[in-house]
Amino acid sequence: MTHKIIVVGIGPGDPAYLLPKAQKMIEKARILVGGRRALADYSHSGARECAIGADIPGVLAFIREALAEDDVVVMVSGDPGYYSLLDALRRTFPIGQIEVVPGISSLQIAFARLALPWHNARLLSFHGREPLETELVRTDGAVLGMLTDGSNNSQAIAVRLLACGWRENDRMYVCTRLSYEDEKIIETTLGTAKDDMGIGHGVIIVCTHEEDT
Repeated sequence: MTHKIIVVGIGPGDPAYLLPKAQKMIEKARILVGGRRALADYSHSGARECAIGADIPGVLAFIREALAEDDVVVMVSGDPGYYSLLDALRRTFPIGQIEVVPGISSLQIAFARLALPWHNARLLSFHGREPLETELVRTDGAVLGMLTDGSNNSQAIAVRLLACGWRENDRMYVCTRLSYEDEKIIETTLGTAKDDMGIGHGVIIVCTHEEDT
C-alpha cells in the first residue's frame, strides 16, 4: 500500500477556525509535519514530528523517508492552495499521493471582517515576493487583497500603489493578528498610510474610493 501525504490547512490561527475534518486528520496522525507554532498547538503523544523551517529540502527528505512507515500529515497555515508547502510537495511527489484538506485563509477572514465580497478581488502576496507591476495597476472598482511581511508593510505598499496609479483617497484596511483576541483592523487611506509607520505581517485590503461610495 502506498502511503499518502495529507496536506491540512489549519486556518488563520484560532483553533475555532480549524475544520472538523482537518482536526480529525491531525488527531489520528502518527507522523506530523508543520511549523513550530502548529506543532506547539496540535502535537500529541505518540506522533513523530518534523518542524518546517528554512531547510525545505530536509523536510521533503523527512517526508519521503516517513512515507515508508505511514501516512504523513503536513500542517500549513491558512489554506494549502495559497502560497504554502503544497507547491514543493507537488514538484517532489506524485500528485496522486497527495490529499489536500482545505483551510480558512487569513484573506478570507479579512474580507469577512469587512463584509466585503472577494469574488472580483486580485489576490497577491508581498510576503517575500514581488507582484508584477501589471497586477498592481489601478482600475475602476479594483479590490486588492495582499499578504504582507516586515519590509513589504502598509507604508511601503501604499507608496508602491500610488506609483501604479492609485489615488491618495483610496481605502486601505490593515488587518493583523486575524482570529486572535488581539486582532486589529485599521481603516485608513493610501495617502495617510504612505506617511505613517508601516505595519506588516498581516493582510492588507485596498479598494478604490468609488467602491465604498
